[in-house]
Amino acid sequence: MQRKVNVVEDLEGNKIVFIHDVRFKGKRSIEWTDIEAYLKQFVGESYVIEDTKDMIYIGAEFPDEYAHSEYTTSLKGANAKANATQGIPELIEIATGKEYRENTKVKHNRDAKFGWYRYTSRFALPVYKESGEVEGYNVFKVIMVVRHAQDRKLYLYDLVNIKKETSNLFQS
Repeated sequence: MQRKVNVVEDLEGNKIVFIHDVRFKGKRSIEWTDIEAYLKQFVGESYVIEDTKDMIYIGAEFPDEYAHSEYTTSLKGANAKANATQGIPELIEIATGKEYRENTKVKHNRDAKFGWYRYTSRFALPVYKESGEVEGYNVFKVIMVVRHAQDRKLYLYDLVNIKKETSNLFQS
């Protein structure tokens, strides 16, 4: 399936990834194994964050972590995290606000030897009328969790804290 995604700026000059054709729309319960399979197409790719010039890699563990993390497990039903999958490359590229966090869990001593980084990104998903037409887009803010691995590379680990920005409904 071809991705229908583009990046636009809002009135304040902040970039937003617009996802125009959501893959998981209208589902009451998400099949996270389908999302995990979809994300495997990104494994082995790398993307540069425009703001910091950091190279972010997509490792083999990313699809599983994304689909089965504690955060994902806490979500109920159809949600923005499932639909954000189509915009992964662009979400990385427009990320801002790099913030370092030390590794606090023993289980991550090897895969996040040099700690964690968090970046903020934004995406928009269509809002549909009953007729099926798009009436506008809801905008979401998301935190990208990136691990700093033993090989000194930065790997996308998960997307968390997805929050709808209530003041934004872009008209189509």
